[in-house]
Amino acid sequence: MTTTVTAQTPADWPATEEQARAVQDALRTRVVLDEPGPPPGTGRVTGVDVAYDDERDVVVAAAVVLDAATLAVDAEATAAGRISFPYVPGLLAFREIPAVLAALDALPCPPGLVVCDGYGLAHPRRFGLASHLGVLTGLPTMGVAKNPFAFTYDDPDAPRGSTSPLLAGAEEVGRAVRTRDGVKPVFVSAGHRVSLANACAQTLALAPAYRLPETTRRSDALCRAALRTAAYPA
Repeated sequence: MTTTVTAQTPADWPATEEQARAVQDALRTRVVLDEPGPPPGTGRVTGVDVAYDDERDVVVAAAVVLDAATLAVDAEATAAGRISFPYVPGLLAFREIPAVLAALDALPCPPGLVVCDGYGLAHPRRFGLASHLGVLTGLPTMGVAKNPFAFTYDDPDAPRGSTSPLLAGAEEVGRAVRTRDGVKPVFVSAGHRVSLANACAQTLALAPAYRLPETTRRSDALCRAALRTAAYPA
């Protein structure tokens, strides 16, 4: 059974690009990069994703908790609310985090590792949604994105499990990871309290049959379904 709640934008939420960047600068110093994170296949792992209806001014977030060993669903929650920030590249977390936090808070069990459909350190300011969410919650987080954003990479070798660095100049900000033989890679970055190597291993463990990890597939499907039925939030 899916728990459904209403998301509220905090009263002190940034309203301008300048305010949002100041928050990023302050929180970025709290990112923890020297913890490996939970081993793949252990405990719980939770996928989070967000869908929008800009015409109705509605955002819906979904959180889907999986048993990391079996990938069976343990719990689900969705949260719907008003869009909390305008669309600005590099500041998308400010549109998504209030709803994501509400969905995570509505879960009946601890989420364990949180996998975001997006970026962590692979971000122009090295503070994407996964890092932002990790700092705010204290949870281990990572990002798995469908495209490389503004970064460069060499195509990994064709076999599943092959990787190549995702680069900002000479800096490695993530990795392109081949989750299926000969299929376009996904783009993995550490968020908070998870190493990049472990994030890549987690991605492969979570993607036994498809290009995208089960965390992303299931949370994407749930938030899209919830958006279709979302009442206009008060």
